[in-house]
Amino acid sequence: MTDNAVLQQQAKDHLWMHFTRHSTFADSDVPVIVKGDGHRIWDVGGKEYFDGLAGLFVVNAGHGRTRLAETAAKQASELAYFPIWSYAHPAAIELADRLAAEAPGDLNRVFFSTGGGEAVETAFKLAKYYWKLQGKPTKHKVISRAIAYHGTPQGALAITGIPAMKAMFEPITPGGFRVPNTNFYRAAEMGAPADDLEAFGVWAANRIEEQILFEGPETVAAVFLEPVQNSGGCFPPPPGYFQRVREICDRYDVLLVSDEVICAFGRLGHTFACDAYGYVPDMITCAKGMTSGYSPIGATIISDRIFEPFSKGDTTFYHGYTFGGHPVSAAVALENLRIFDEEGLNAHVRENSPLFRAELETLLDLPIVGDVRGDGYFFGIELVKDKATRETFDDDESERLLRGFLSKALFEAGLYCRADDRGDPVIQLAPALTIGPSEFREISGILRGVLTEAWSHL
Repeated sequence: MTDNAVLQQQAKDHLWMHFTRHSTFADSDVPVIVKGDGHRIWDVGGKEYFDGLAGLFVVNAGHGRTRLAETAAKQASELAYFPIWSYAHPAAIELADRLAAEAPGDLNRVFFSTGGGEAVETAFKLAKYYWKLQGKPTKHKVISRAIAYHGTPQGALAITGIPAMKAMFEPITPGGFRVPNTNFYRAAEMGAPADDLEAFGVWAANRIEEQILFEGPETVAAVFLEPVQNSGGCFPPPPGYFQRVREICDRYDVLLVSDEVICAFGRLGHTFACDAYGYVPDMITCAKGMTSGYSPIGATIISDRIFEPFSKGDTTFYHGYTFGGHPVSAAVALENLRIFDEEGLNAHVRENSPLFRAELETLLDLPIVGDVRGDGYFFGIELVKDKATRETFDDDESERLLRGFLSKALFEAGLYCRADDRGDPVIQLAPALTIGPSEFREISGILRGVLTEAWSHL
């Protein structure tokens, strides 16, 4: 292997890392990860870390699965590549069949892409085209929630609800509108019911109806929602929230898209997260955990109702990707899902999630920890300056806390996770689905030490 000094120079000279402030590495090394096994990763210097984020909400079955690597090699030796543009191959056919069988309701058509942003882009374009085919060409607007992340392609960026990620790319594709998210911890600040979770859920869902009526139902094509919202720190839906949203979408003839790029494939203990909350969307977008990261893939799973006008005559969805439904990726996804079945990973998450939550909630005795929230193996820890008032940190304090101290301190302490300030400051955890109580204690132990030190710095 190339030694670290050479890798560092090459990285700094040529590698443009994603979502990265490159000035950070002017006087420090780029972390270079060279090996993974289970929930552990190692850097080029041989130091071991606990991968508390499954790479990037991706490596759900864990690192080092030689079976998946062997599946990729076997498929590549038989058919390394062929497009699914008017052709097909067995791996894409079989994977589409498997996904359709596990998707709820009549979501029976699978449009493959190579990642989550492309899956969202597909759903956005398809929603607009579908309504044109229904003789409703003015239905082109999309609604999503504040601070929600739905990807960075130009169309998907219109759905993303993080202003700071969009300003530099203006003008954004028109038609994206925002409603409040389901952050119950900040309910009072939104003027919402703050002492009744179900009432808060109804309030949040009704803001979607309010937005549809304000824009005009004849102009709204779709609502995009994550089952558990990622950005802002793991906002789960209150009981009844999605049932109310489904009612609203049906009433005003608006499509409901369940963006499950993070939440599908076991993250919440189900193949598809909408099943965890008892609703049937019109489309599901997914990616990440489908292959546990061993090969890139994404998919938009679509209801029979939406596919119907494309099933006849000369109507064609002029949209696609060169590597969508790639034979290697599709074969790896199928094998990954077999591992899920054999090892009972979804049930494992459902059984152990309460223990994970309970372990993280022990951190609530720290003065800097305001809230612990999430579901499955997907949790956020919100950091506050004052627990009694829930006062958060200002921009300068957040900069010093997250980028100046926490991210580096957690990594140096042996925990790779995410310290995020796209909403209020949070630490996010989404480890491999294979871990259990002893690993929960290991995570919380590292967090306790670093967060105690962080408070002393403040």
